[in-house]
Amino acid sequence: MTGRRKPRAVREPVQVYLDRQDRATLEDLARKTGLPKAELLRRGLRKLAGDELGQRAPGWSLDVLIGAIPDGPSDLSARADHYLYGPAE
Repeated sequence: MTGRRKPRAVREPVQVYLDRQDRATLEDLARKTGLPKAELLRRGLRKLAGDELGQRAPGWSLDVLIGAIPDGPSDLSARADHYLYGPAE
């Protein structure tokens, strides 16, 4: 596992105008994290939505997790420790 997710099949382009300070902040974050600016904007949007939209039904995050590892092993849930920490000694 490389830690990178496959891009989703459908994406919509969005144009955003930033002032100098916001642009500098975005560039600083991109440099510091190594993440693309678009990914930083997506994460910021999700964080704000989580904060502002408030309560969600139990299990809502499962929708985010499903498909996060599309080519993962079929026994991942049963052998999670093995994949996280390696074989038991």
